[in-house]
This record gives sequence, structure tokens and C-alpha cells, in this order.
Amino acid sequence: MRPTTKDLARAAGVSLATIDRVLNGRPGVREETAQAVGRAIDELGFVRNLSAANLARGRSYRFVFLLPRHGDQFLEALVERIEEAREGVAGDAILVRHLRVLDEDPHQTARIIAEQSPDMIDGLAIMAPESPQVRDAINRLIERGVEVVQFVSAQSLERRIDFVGIDNHAAGATAARLLGRFAGAARGKVLVVAETMNARDSLERRRGFDGVLTAGYPDLVALPSLETHGDAERARRVVRNVVTSHPEIVAAYILSSEARAPLEALRELCDLSRIVVVTHERTRYTEAGLASGDIDVVIAQDPGHLVRSAIRLLRARSDDREPIASQERVRIDILIKENLGASDASAVRADSDPATPARPP
Repeated sequence: MRPTTKDLARAAGVSLATIDRVLNGRPGVREETAQAVGRAIDELGFVRNLSAANLARGRSYRFVFLLPRHGDQFLEALVERIEEAREGVAGDAILVRHLRVLDEDPHQTARIIAEQSPDMIDGLAIMAPESPQVRDAINRLIERGVEVVQFVSAQSLERRIDFVGIDNHAAGATAARLLGRFAGAARGKVLVVAETMNARDSLERRRGFDGVLTAGYPDLVALPSLETHGDAERARRVVRNVVTSHPEIVAAYILSSEARAPLEALRELCDLSRIVVVTHERTRYTEAGLASGDIDVVIAQDPGHLVRSAIRLLRARSDDREPIASQERVRIDILIKENLGASDASAVRADSDPATPARPP
């Protein structure tokens, strides 16, 4: 039987009321009494049942996911997993919601973060490009007592806070290794496309990609990164300009989370099945591309794991305890046509048209 608060009170020689004050950090306990309770905790191996304690106190957790206003299928998948998790954790008095309010203006993002307070929320998971304004706003929010995790896209903060996502440098290096192997003896240029290079995940992927491609595949030369800013017309324009100037393109690396706009632009100019294509994130579009042969490799991270990990981290930090690091490590998934699964591939072919316009957010 695990020790109870009654056992703890008996071992420390104090009342249950004193135990409650010590465990909850309330004032009115002498130092020697707190030390006696601490020794009893160590001797008995007492582990507090936080769920029961929160239930007794009527405590709930209020967590918010702050997401970009605009996005395509990967963002839709994240929202679906947030809603799924919201229902799953409601029984543990965890209230989860999401706000799609962020755009590319860092001042606007900083203002939205500044509007949050401990009276409104206990924890915030934020997915935003890196900027000094956003970094400062996050630091001030933490100082006000709100727990924060960096979600999918990280900031270069002075203080160390939790990040939920894959190792993006390793993901970019993996993309280069696979692209080089698939290209075989081909020689030529590699088209590289991102939504924005202001995002730290994009920078890390590009660094990892360049390091492996330069060292291991000298016949493949990566071109400067193109930025689409999530705009299909801009993607069409910048991709056309580069392909016109570099007809020797033999591969494409889409390092952002949304591949549809740049690949549809590239499809208008060449046969995707004749070049090596590596993208990120499993969506209906990238599944369809794998099934048709237009995409060779998808490097992915599980949206459900991302969301559940963010919630677990926010709860652990709210309870002032260390999370289980191994549980929150998000792995890099490598998908090719052959490991999609027969049912997945057939469903993609039946239900998803790569040329279908994006649904509005």
C-alpha cells in the first residue's frame, strides 16, 4: 500500500492540517516542522496524488494553444488533435482550447501574448516564427506566472523552457541523406523551398540539410531557399523564376510543414515523378504524393504526440514537477510509398486530389 497523508502525519508527529500546509506551500509552518515532514516523506517514499489533491481543492488547469491564423493541412491536423485531446483530458479537470490568431506580424503576436495573464490561463503552447518581440513577450508572460511551451517552432530564449517537436537539424540532415541516396548518380541543382526562413525550425532544417548534402553529395548543389509565406501565387512566381533560371534541377526539398503550394507550382513546370522530391509532415496531400510517386520521401512528426506532449509538459510545470523527458521526445518518422500501408494508400487515391484547393482555415 502506498503511504497516505495520515501515515505521513503520524511519522512526522504533526497534524493532517500541518501536512496539508506543507504539501501546498502555505505559510504558518515552522522550519523545523517542515524539515520533519520532509524527512518523513523521504523515509516513507511518499508520492503525492496530485489528481486527488486537485479534485479535493476543485482545481482545474487552463491551457491554450496559440496557432497561426493561416495554414494548410498540417495545421488542420494539429487542430483536430487538439480537439481530440480536449475531450480526452476533460475528465482530469484540464481545459484545453486553441486560438488561431497569429499572423506574420511579430508585433501583433507579441500583443496577443501580452493579453494573456494568470487570471485567464495556466499554460500556453505557442507556434510562432522567431522574433525579438515574440521572445520578449514570452519572457514577460513567464514572469507573470504562466507556464509556456514552444510548440513545433522554437524561439532562441535566454531562459530554458520546454520545446515540443522533432530535432529539426537532424530532420534536415535526414532529408539530405535520403535525397542524395534517391538521386543516385544524378548531377544538378536542388530546389529548396520554405514558407519563411524567419522560423527557427526552417533555419535548423536548412543547416542540417546543407551539412550532409555538401559533405556527402558534391554533385548536388542546393540553391538558396525560396520563401512562399504560405501564398500560392507567390509560390508559383518564385518557383517559376528559379526553374526557368536553373533547368538542371534534379531534386526538390520542401522544408516547411506545408508542401502543397510549392509542389503544385513545380508541377506546372515539370514532371514531379522525374525528379527526387522530399517533403515534411504527413498530410492528405503528401500521402497522395507518395501514393502516386510524385513524392519520394516524407519526413514527419506525429501531430497527436505533439499535442499530448504539450499538455503533459504544461501540467507538469504547473504542478512544479519535472516531466518525463523520454516520454516527450518526438521521433522523426520516415515515410515512403511502401510503408504508408495498403489501406492508407487506397484511401488516399480515392479521397484526395492533389490539385484540390485548400479548405479555408
